[in-house]
Amino acid sequence: MIIDASGMILGRLASLTAIKLLSGEEVHIVNAEKAIVSGSRVSIYREYTEMIDKGSKEGGPFFPKRPERILKRTVRGMLPHKKKRGRDAMSNLKVYIGVPSQFQGMEFERPSDARMTRLGTAKYVELGDVSRKFGSKF
Repeated sequence: MIIDASGMILGRLASLTAIKLLSGEEVHIVNAEKAIVSGSRVSIYREYTEMIDKGSKEGGPFFPKRPERILKRTVRGMLPHKKKRGRDAMSNLKVYIGVPSQFQGMEFERPSDARMTRLGTAKYVELGDVSRKFGSKF
């Protein structure tokens, strides 16, 4: 299954992906930088700053800065990743920035449950913008 993340709310996309992974499907997510984090820009940046600054640089916890890794980490949080079932599910997930050449011209799934319907009036930030704010050079 190939999912296009552009215009999708990050948490909803992650939960739908986790369900698919636990059922044994292989999931590829493209355009990870275009996923949407809903909320005000100030609160989103504050929350991500707190996550990145937690712990120590030597001992962790380590939080990713690249958009595809943030999305993968969000999906991991919705899986039992410390158990064999969750580890096996995570091995079936691949996340990409943009659309790789092997998927050019293919049809992508766009789950209606995860779509942002009111882009004009809602407060949101794209995952790529959050990633750039914290130093990613994707």
